[in-house]
Amino acid sequence: MDASCLRPDELPDLNIEKIGSPTIDSPLVQKKRHFVDDDEKIFIFSHSHDLRGSKDSGKELPTFERAGPRRKIFFDPAGLNCGIVTCGGLCPGLNDVVRTITLSLIWQYGVKNVYGFRYGYAGLTSKPPQPPLLLTTERVNDIHLRGGDILSSSRGPQDVDEMVDNLQRMGIGVLFTIGGDGTLRGSRDLAEAIKKRGLNISVIGVPKTIDNDISGIEQSFGFSTAVEAALTVLCGAHEEARGAWNGVGLVKLMGRDSGFIAAYATLANSDVNFCFIPEVPFALEEFLNALEKRLDKRHHAVVVVAEGAGGHLTGRNGDPVKDASGNILRQDIGLILKGKIAEYFKRKKKPLSLKYIDPSYIIRSLPADSNDSAFCVMLGQNAVHAGMSGRTNMVVGYWNQYFVNIPTSLTVLRRKKVDPEGHLWQTVLEITGQKC
Repeated sequence: MDASCLRPDELPDLNIEKIGSPTIDSPLVQKKRHFVDDDEKIFIFSHSHDLRGSKDSGKELPTFERAGPRRKIFFDPAGLNCGIVTCGGLCPGLNDVVRTITLSLIWQYGVKNVYGFRYGYAGLTSKPPQPPLLLTTERVNDIHLRGGDILSSSRGPQDVDEMVDNLQRMGIGVLFTIGGDGTLRGSRDLAEAIKKRGLNISVIGVPKTIDNDISGIEQSFGFSTAVEAALTVLCGAHEEARGAWNGVGLVKLMGRDSGFIAAYATLANSDVNFCFIPEVPFALEEFLNALEKRLDKRHHAVVVVAEGAGGHLTGRNGDPVKDASGNILRQDIGLILKGKIAEYFKRKKKPLSLKYIDPSYIIRSLPADSNDSAFCVMLGQNAVHAGMSGRTNMVVGYWNQYFVNIPTSLTVLRRKKVDPEGHLWQTVLEITGQKC
């Protein structure tokens, strides 16, 4: 993924907010750590046409602030309480991030109390589903070996002022919010409400989306695990298809608005014959005709469809139905395609052995793979460094091979999507050979 998902003319102010000047020597000085200076920047655009467009505007080339530990910090660790909240659906790596933030706060900075708020933003209200969990080194010791989320989660907004009241009442100095675009919008609203009150509370976001669809982020944790797990599923679908005359393995993968999992899983398994993603409309009859020709020739096929693909087939009449996070709910495209394929071959009076596989909820609850585990550690540590230095209303992310501090306003700008004209999708088309 590259900077093509961002345009110079849509970038917000990229300066990172601070709640005050850092004046306290970091405990890491004694450990002889390497420190990052505030003037270390990472260029956003590396492609020549992107750079040319920026230069033509007469403005400085846009950059992200490099993430990492600072020599001076804002908060005194000895009297600091910190909080962690996870929101949205499950995602591989959630426990890894919670563990890393907890251990970094306690071991590296000497913070005494770290609280885990249960069941998303609902846990920050005056009447939470369950009281906050005191996170100790013993409590988080082995949680990275398990899938799921030690804090549990929920969807939907809560009253911002009530949440700020609770943070103030508990004496929370740094709140780490782990979630997708809905969570990060809530994180932004919290930071803005805190700023209006003049409170010294930092809000640091860690981007979590298995779909990899957050703007300004090259890759989010959980994505690597999802692609790896999907590869195993696709191998099974291929064998099921080959094991029967006119066998079809139909696999639905996660990707409500962005088809990155489906696209990368297809590239990782060159046996896929058709891949459908939300960003590229497809004609049903054209697909069915192509599938028929494929079966007439090879007598087996593998079809991958992202959950948000085929919007013209899954849309609802009238006002769209949404979940608590504001995501539009559609009919199941996998089941729809399954039915359409079966009807087509029945009408053609041709044999068909169709196997439908939906591994979505299994994949998202898995433990993180090795790539995601390492990635989560670095995300969590850099989030802690940002919070301790007094930064706020920002998200720690990865861009152009560096960890960077990103204003929350950029991450909620819009969803990142697969470019139908870009290299990724064109490579998918070359691998599958599909025309529809």
